[in-house]
This record gives sequence, structure tokens and C-alpha cells, in this order.
Amino acid sequence: MALPRGALDGRFQDTDFNLSNMPEEDIEELKAAVERGNLSEMVSKAQESLEHLKNMKLNIAITGESGSGKSSFINAMLGLDDENEDAANVDVIETTMEPTPYPHPKDRNVTMWDLPGIGTPSFRPDSYLQQVNFAYYDFFIIIASERFKSTHADLAQEIQRMGKKFYFVRCKVDVDLQNEKRKKNLSEETTLKKIRNDCMTKLQGAGVTSPQVFLVSKWEFGKYDSPRLQETLADELDSHKRHVFLLSLTSISRPILERKKKALQDQIWKHALVFCIISAHPVPGLSFACNVFLLRHCMANYRKTFGLDHDSLVNLSKMVGKPIADLKAVIKSPLEEEIPNHFIVHLLGKAEDHYMKLTERVFSEIFLSGIPSMLPFPIISATLKRFLNDVAEDAQRVLTKALEAEEKN
Repeated sequence: MALPRGALDGRFQDTDFNLSNMPEEDIEELKAAVERGNLSEMVSKAQESLEHLKNMKLNIAITGESGSGKSSFINAMLGLDDENEDAANVDVIETTMEPTPYPHPKDRNVTMWDLPGIGTPSFRPDSYLQQVNFAYYDFFIIIASERFKSTHADLAQEIQRMGKKFYFVRCKVDVDLQNEKRKKNLSEETTLKKIRNDCMTKLQGAGVTSPQVFLVSKWEFGKYDSPRLQETLADELDSHKRHVFLLSLTSISRPILERKKKALQDQIWKHALVFCIISAHPVPGLSFACNVFLLRHCMANYRKTFGLDHDSLVNLSKMVGKPIADLKAVIKSPLEEEIPNHFIVHLLGKAEDHYMKLTERVFSEIFLSGIPSMLPFPIISATLKRFLNDVAEDAQRVLTKALEAEEKN
């Protein structure tokens, strides 16, 4: 059976086998566990950490006036076309009468909540936040379009007073730019700066401290402030929720892709350590089969996280108006829905060959002679790291191809 494209190069390097992604305190703890001949405590710690991340919930509240673009913003953040069956309902009239959840299509632990519109004569920020269950959400995004209104400032001030973060998003800036084109000697940069400063000034004038304003367009979600918004949201979450949020983001910019890769790299040593215990299973052949199964599961998650699964590519194709075949053509890692066994076995073999050629200095600080059960650790770590690198490079190529399509359109 032929190997997938790009699988024959076996580009393993010494850096694929190092422990640079392990925190120093975990390295020291692993050393001590190996010396005592008891890895169960470290494995338990790794399993607990992975399980904690797997079950971490993130709830994001999206609020604003009716018709401001809340639903379109939610769909853009989720990487969904408005016509997708999982997409938020986009309508010219207000259709949200109570908080409506929209789980992330690839990570059901992340949920965007479409809150009822603000701006009615009876709207009061304090009662509104109580009605929508204020305490349930991790942070708020206030959506506005066309112009800033006092209700935006009132809500922002109340959210801040109640001790949570909000981010002010001005949607439909592409429409503003189109309208401003009629004016002579007014650049796009000047127009965007004018809109941003107006929002900042009015928020500060209403008593809101250190407001953050982002300008976005649903139709050009990779432009303007969308990448900066996503990075800011990630930066201001705690470490565990940051990990979950980063992996859920659509790959609209190279910095986001790099941060996704780093977040996944940081967890590789935990997966490899857990796999080591399976490798010590007494039934011949069973440990290898289990490792292949678990590796496939990790690799499939990597591919989905970077938007290289079929459903994500279909959505991207619709959003940028590019044939899906053109996007798939730049992908070098396996395109099959289920990564084939022979591909995984090939990568493991390449990693093992390379590991055997390395001098003992690479792992001498931890992997002592006489502990053969630890041999799979560097091999599995390197295999996952190599696949992650390849998938991240594929995602970069797909992003470049998608951006080419958007620029032409």
C-alpha cells in the first residue's frame, strides 16, 4: 500500500526528541519518578491534566442591539457559513428572546451565547444582566454597528462594575469604508482610526475604564481587528481556558496558527507518558496496537484543530469562494477521514530509527539504561511532534490559498 504524500521524507531532527516543551518542574519530577522505578504518579498527573483540559467549559456571551450583527459574528467566530445547520439564525428582525447557545462545531465545550437584544425603551443594564444569568459567562462581547449608542456604554459600565471583562466589537466596518469612499483624500486607515477613536472616547466618557475596541467585518473576517481580537481574548483567559479557546479558533491568521501549534506541543509529553504505561502491557502486540489507536486519535484532533478535516474545509471553501479541491491540493499530510495504520507505523519506524542513532546525551538526564519501558516515550513524542509540525505547515498553506481567493474576490 502506498504511503500518503509527504510521508516518505521522514524529517525527524534532534529537536523532535528534546524535552523543551516540558516545564522544568515536571522534568525534575519525572527524573525522580524514573529513579524510583515508579512512573504511576507521573502518569496519574498527566492523565488528570489531560482530562481537566478535555472537560474544561468556556461560555462566551454575545450581546448588542437588534440588527447589529450578533448572529453573523457568532458564525464567523465558529467558522460557519450562515446557511450551515449549526449556524446562528441571521435575520433582519430580532429573533432572540432568551439566551441561545451555539456550541462550537468541533469542540462542544466552547459555547457562544446569543443574548437578547438591548436598546429597547425598557432596557436597564442591571436587570438585563440578571435576566440573562450574568454569572454563567466567562466574558462578554458587545456588538455594535453603524454608530455608538448610550445603551452600549451603560451595559459596558454595568458589566465592568459587576467584575467581569467585556470587549467592544464594531461590526460591518466594510460598509462604513464603502460609504466613506465617496469622500476625497480619506484613506481606509484614517476611517478606521476615526471609528475606533469615537467608540473609545464615548466609552471613556461614560466612565468605562480601559475599554478595548475591535473593528471587524463578517465578510472579511481575516482582516481588520479580528485576529487581534482573538489573540487578546486568549491572552486574558487563565491558562486552561486559554488552551481550550485557542484550539477552537478559526485559523484566520498566522499568529493564531502558531499559538495553536504551541498549545498542542505543550501537551505532547503528557500523551507520550500515558502511552508508555500501555507499552508495558504484557500481552504481545496489544501495546503496539493500542499506541497506534491512541496516536491516530491525537493526530485526528490535530487535523481538526487546524481545520483540515473535511467539514472544516467545506465551510472554508464556501466562505472564500474557492473550490475545495484547490484547498486540498496544497495539503501534504493524509487526506483520508481516518489516518491509515501504515502511515502511523511508518512514522513510528522513522522515529525509532532516528532515536537509535542519537547519542545518549539527548536523554541521559532522564532515560537511564536498564529502563526499556521508557523507550517509547521519545519515539511517541517525536512522532506526534513531527505530525503536528506537518499539519501546522499544511494549515499555513491552506490559509495562504484561502487568502488568495479572498483578495481576488
